[in-house]
Amino acid sequence: MAKKEQRITVTLECTEAKKEGKPASRYTTKKNKQNTPDRLELKKYNPFLRRHTIHKEVK
Repeated sequence: MAKKEQRITVTLECTEAKKEGKPASRYTTKKNKQNTPDRLELKKYNPFLRRHTIHKEVK
């Protein structure tokens, strides 16, 4: 029997860019949906704002 794939690819989008009227930066990463069922939040670099901001998982 084949095992169900636990790691999925998710997209992270900047939360602060829309407030300032700049384009949102996006990153892709993988997560284990069994260990982290809720949405992922990471601090990543936004080149449009030239600083590190919080990026949240989008569907």
